[in-house]
Amino acid sequence: MKSLFLLLAAPVLLAQSGQKFAELRNLRLESGQTLAACRVGYRTYGKLNTAGTNAILWPTWFSGKTDQLEGFLGPGKMVDTGKFYVITVDALGNGVSCSPSNTPGTFPAITIKDMVDSEYRLLTEQLGVKSLHAVMGISMGGMQTFQWMVAYPGFVRRAVPIVGSAKLTSADLLLWQAELSAIEAVQKAGGDPRTAMPAVLAMHEFALSTPQHEVNKTPAAGFPALLQTLQENARTGMDPRDWAAQLRAMMAHDVTKPFGGSMEKAGAAVHAKVLAVVALQDHMVNPASALQMAETAGFEVLRLTGDCGHGAPGCESAKMNAAVAEFLARP
Repeated sequence: MKSLFLLLAAPVLLAQSGQKFAELRNLRLESGQTLAACRVGYRTYGKLNTAGTNAILWPTWFSGKTDQLEGFLGPGKMVDTGKFYVITVDALGNGVSCSPSNTPGTFPAITIKDMVDSEYRLLTEQLGVKSLHAVMGISMGGMQTFQWMVAYPGFVRRAVPIVGSAKLTSADLLLWQAELSAIEAVQKAGGDPRTAMPAVLAMHEFALSTPQHEVNKTPAAGFPALLQTLQENARTGMDPRDWAAQLRAMMAHDVTKPFGGSMEKAGAAVHAKVLAVVALQDHMVNPASALQMAETAGFEVLRLTGDCGHGAPGCESAKMNAAVAEFLARP
């Protein structure tokens, strides 16, 4: 599904950008279950330097695919692939990596931590990466970034969570539960869950920006065209089983769980230097927990203040790109 994040840059052709796959055997999940075989999709750009110190990991956002991240990469972009070795990863459940839609039998519940653990195994077992200059991501990719900070603190030197969350708020849970309930209601009635997707995408579209931004972007006369686009996306887009799996993963996300619910203890466990990018008018991923963790742990914060809401990284790309590029380039 396309999003406002894609306003950041037009797609570009980069060397080494083809889709790759790694087969992970016996992937232990947070639930205690094990995936005997889990295929993880990824792409690489640039080269790992001889010291192995220039690797950057960038996992996908909710419902995203790695090809959608190419517009952020390259000379003059947010991440210069002439300087950094960038690995973009298809997060579990996105329909490219192992997901309900491409795995025989009953697919177990997955979490944000499971996504991060699969990425760690990809880096260390398949790609020979022994440490990361940085991990970064947008939205659910930002949630994975927060999880990386606390799960593998000695592996990451810098972290850039962008409109992500350390712990979901009640506002976030209300949105995700509404979307999930629409899918589950059709499934329980024995229907095709894809028939729920027009309603799900309408909820998603409404929360993606702010009411004022939506009014400015789509006049009332343009609503039928918007509705038609959403209906087409519902018909051809992400499998609702995958959508639901990633929804459940986000809803369970909370980096403070291993620390007795303490944000202070979670923040104290972070070794990386952190630049947290938040959108103050975000209606999809509330910035409260990111700001709380940043305050308690002393992270740098970049505040996006416009009315684009969760799409602020696209609308305020010049401001964000410059700040992130400068942060990544520091010695």
